[in-house]
Amino acid sequence: MMKIPFSPPDIGQAEIDAVVNTMKTSWITTGPKTEELTQRIASICHTQYAVCMNSATACHEMAMRLLGIGEGDEVIAPAYTYSASASVVDHIGAKLVLVDIEKGTYHIDYDAVANAITPRTKAIVPVDLGGVLCDYDRLRLIVESKKDMFTPKNKIQSAIGRVAIVADGAHSLLAKRADGKCAGELGDFTSFSFHAVKNITTAEGGALTWREIDGIDSAKMKKDLMLLACHGQDRNFKPEGEKPFWEYDIEFLGYKHNMTDILASVGLAQLDRADEIMSKRRRIFKRYDDALMGIEGVNIVDHFNSIGSSCHLYMVNFQGKGEDFRNEFMDRLLAEGVTANVHYKPLPMHTAYKNIGFDIKDFPNAYDMYKNEVTLPSYSLMTDEQVDYVIDCFKRIYSSMI
Repeated sequence: MMKIPFSPPDIGQAEIDAVVNTMKTSWITTGPKTEELTQRIASICHTQYAVCMNSATACHEMAMRLLGIGEGDEVIAPAYTYSASASVVDHIGAKLVLVDIEKGTYHIDYDAVANAITPRTKAIVPVDLGGVLCDYDRLRLIVESKKDMFTPKNKIQSAIGRVAIVADGAHSLLAKRADGKCAGELGDFTSFSFHAVKNITTAEGGALTWREIDGIDSAKMKKDLMLLACHGQDRNFKPEGEKPFWEYDIEFLGYKHNMTDILASVGLAQLDRADEIMSKRRRIFKRYDDALMGIEGVNIVDHFNSIGSSCHLYMVNFQGKGEDFRNEFMDRLLAEGVTANVHYKPLPMHTAYKNIGFDIKDFPNAYDMYKNEVTLPSYSLMTDEQVDYVIDCFKRIYSSMI
């Protein structure tokens, strides 16, 4: 029997050497490596700038704070996602509005989004679940059609002139559509995760990218985001007259979300290997597709179409089987040494979201997908032999249960 973990990080000698080299310099917190990583991310995403922070959640929240979203405002997010997509709305004092996903998909219900927009709506949070890009063109048409009811609260909101699309791209770095557009340039803002289980990791960390906004200085926006992420401290403060060299200013009461050069060094080494990592992931997904596509009652996500995908999660859905079937299937896989997972338990099923008034009964599509979903192990360190073993276990267990 093989032991197949769910998603161990792909860390090799290059990453170890990069960290050691950084540790030998005078910069181990935020410094030149972090800046180099931000420039690499911006280049990959076809954006002018990026900012790296200590998590995708921090990036997501700082984007909303930059937009001036707060008390009295509403933010729309899907019920089918991880908590980080939605919890930041509570952190900034705005009202979270959850909508269902489209029936038979893992993406936000676009018609429900259109119906949920009110004069208080300031942002929509589409989630690229599993690495498959949302339909950003459709979302942009929706928010443009509702711009007459939009009332801006700050200069950036005014320049955008409509509800902002603040994308949760935690799974989708390196995803690209057939037209060449990449994750990171499709939403008004996009947050990425470099958590240990992600395709590209820094152990912990994240990055924020944004589209150019007419009338807004992107260089200043980058500076403002960096200030937000590090106490509002301006290290280049130059007051009038002669001052000591150590002088600095706290421009506003900011937060503590900066990335370190140690973590950035890991990310840079990972990006040097990105083509290799992504090639391996695509190969694994293709092998799963070839083996599982066409099995009656088994639905899989299409990662190889014009929409674009980073091949982050290999999600399988058992048509009409239910939680008991799914859970027993996962238990049997584990007994064979294969660790699978579930992505995700919808937010209204969690205590925190129940306590603020959400009920899973109001999100039938999300519950239907969740109760039948299982995510198979997929990571760039997997060998063909391991993939074949997972496939064999899957087919054997599934056929014995139906």
